[in-house]
Amino acid sequence: MSRIGKMPVPIPEKTEVEIKGSDITVKGPKGTLTRVLHPAMQVAVEEREILVKRLSETKQHRALHGLTRSLINNMVVGVTEGYKRELKMVGVGYRAEIKERSLVLYLGYSHPIIFVPPEGIFVSVLPKESKIIVEGIDKELVGQTAAKIRSFRKPEPYKGKGVRYIDEQVRIKAGKTAG
Repeated sequence: MSRIGKMPVPIPEKTEVEIKGSDITVKGPKGTLTRVLHPAMQVAVEEREILVKRLSETKQHRALHGLTRSLINNMVVGVTEGYKRELKMVGVGYRAEIKERSLVLYLGYSHPIIFVPPEGIFVSVLPKESKIIVEGIDKELVGQTAAKIRSFRKPEPYKGKGVRYIDEQVRIKAGKTAG
C-alpha cells in the first residue's frame, strides 16, 4: 500500500466534494476546481473524508495511487486556503508594475516584458521590496506561472542577478582571475 495514497483527505467545513465517474469537483470558499482522474483509481467520500483506492497491485496503479491522493489534497487545500509563490528581483534597475491586468517587468533588456497571467491567477507587486507575489487556488497553475515569470531572467551564477524564488539559494561562482 502507498503510504501517501492510503491516507484519507479530510474535507474541511464549508467545502463540498462531488464525484461523477472519474471527474471530481471541489467547491470551497475561494472557488471551484474540477479535475479528471485516472479511471484506474476509485475515489469515494465517506464521513467528511475522501478515500482513494486502486484496482490492482501493478506498478502503474501503485504509482497513480499516491499521485491521485496528492492531487485531490491539493484541490481541497487550494479552495480553502489558496496557494502563494513569492519571487524576488535582484539587480540594479530591475522593477515590476501592474498595468491593467498585466504584469510589466523591467529586467535589464532594451524593452519591457509584458506578461498576462492566466485566468484564476492574481499577481501583485511590492515595489519597495522588489517582490512579485503570485496567488491562486490551483497549485499547479500558481507554480507554473511563477516559473514562467522566473524564466524571463533566471538568476545568473556570477553576480546573482535575476528573478528568483524567495527561498531559493543561488550559489555564486568565482569569476576569472588575472594570472
